[in-house]
This record gives sequence, structure tokens and C-alpha cells, in this order.
Amino acid sequence: MKLFYIPIIILFLFSCKKDKQVESPTAYRITKNITYNNISVDIIIDKPAINNLDVLLVFHGTVQSDSEIITAANTTLDNFKSILDRKNMMIVSVAHPQENILFGDNIMQAEAALLWIKNKANQEFGITVGKVFLAGHSQGGYLVTRLNTMHQTNGVIANSPGPLNLVYRCELEENGQAQPSTTCLKLKNVYGLTTVNSSAYFERSLLNFTNGFKSDILFVQGLDDSSIQLYSWPSFKQEVLNCTTCQNSQFVEIPGGHTALFENTLAKTEFNNFINSR
Repeated sequence: MKLFYIPIIILFLFSCKKDKQVESPTAYRITKNITYNNISVDIIIDKPAINNLDVLLVFHGTVQSDSEIITAANTTLDNFKSILDRKNMMIVSVAHPQENILFGDNIMQAEAALLWIKNKANQEFGITVGKVFLAGHSQGGYLVTRLNTMHQTNGVIANSPGPLNLVYRCELEENGQAQPSTTCLKLKNVYGLTTVNSSAYFERSLLNFTNGFKSDILFVQGLDDSSIQLYSWPSFKQEVLNCTTCQNSQFVEIPGGHTALFENTLAKTEFNNFINSR
């Protein structure tokens, strides 16, 4: 009888020990430097306590110095998290560079972050990524709109995306009708005045990226935004609506300024409906 029970007891104890070693999914917020295709960028990861999850990849607006991008990425993460109804999504905020590049060249870091989430996050974090959504504010909206012409995701949200028209914006600065910006100054140093080389400015404008959207996209625009933004908004909207090579495009135009998505109840509702319906 003793010989019969001893193996059973040992097996039971071993089984209990194994069960104790199983770790529950943990929630955390970390900053990590990632590399994809030899392009490196810092990302901030806000993960809930589950390991099978969808991802919202978010992008911040313009800052003056790269010393500010981690703060901007954290603030953008918090802003999107505050309006997101779902609590079971991992939010990843990209600290894309600003300072020592021409406007638009940080699309390389934006793309690297997206491809890393799609192809490497599972293995490096021991998670299972389901759906991937993109969202961006201001210059971040510019980046996610451009990414939508390059890679398919489950959906894209762009709040007050821009600059829409760098020719118009930088020409105002050249004529003293708008405050000088580092964006236009860098372009001028490389391309000359807008009157001399307008095509180079237009090629980097969001108006040049209104075709070939690979995923459904939601645009949110406050109608009390700056005159520079609103001057080109009708043209941009019409170009997108005219697109014959795009997935579905939806526009939400509401009272409010540049940050209308985070302040307007209708915009927040449409944001969550867009994500939850895909």
C-alpha cells in the first residue's frame, strides 16, 4: 500500500509546485528603445494586465527640441488613454525625432515603430498582439496618414493632421505674415524659397498624401483651429473624398481648436465607435 501511494503524493506535490510557478499577466509602463531595419526610436509602452491584446500606436505633435519628445510622447499617450473606452488595449507612444531632420523625414522612425509592433513585440514581450490601430495628433496625424499609404492596419485616426500645405505655410513666413518656424527655416536652407522650389515643399505636405490609403481612416478637425490649418482643410478633405484607391475615409468636423478630439464629446464617441467597429 505504501509503495502505491508514494508516487501519487510526489506527483501531486510536483503539480502544485508547477502551478505556483505560473505567473499572471502584469501591467506596466516602460520606455524602451527599439530597432527595426536598422532604424532606432524610443517608444513608451502602457500595457494592461493581459497578454492577448490589441494595440493603439500613437504619435505626438511638433516640439521644438528632441529633449522634449519623451515628455510629448507621454502626454500624447495620456491624452489618448483618457478618451479610449477600452481598458484592454496596449497603448504604445512613439517619441519620433524632430530637431535635426527635415520635416517628414521622421516617417522612417514612425514606420520602424509600426513594423516592430507587428513583427517583434510578440517575441520580445511574451504577448500576443491582435489588432493594430494608429492614432496621431497634429504632426502625429500627418505621420499616421502617411503610414496609411504604406502599410495596412486595422484602422487609423488623425486629429488635426498637418501641416497640410507647406507651400502656403512657409510662404506666409517668408512674407512676414506668420511667425518664423524651424520647420520652414530648415526647408529653406535646403530647398530655397517656396517661390523658387515650391514642388519640394509640396512633396512633403500632407496634401501630397491623399491617395492609396490601405486602411479605413477617421479624420477629426476642430473648426476653430488656426487659419493656417483651416485654409487648406477643404482642399485636403476633397482630395481624400475624391480618392479612388483608398479604403473608407470618415470626417468629423466639430467646434473646437487644434486639440478638439480630446475635448469634444462627439469626437470622443466617434473615436471609440471607429475602433470598436473594427
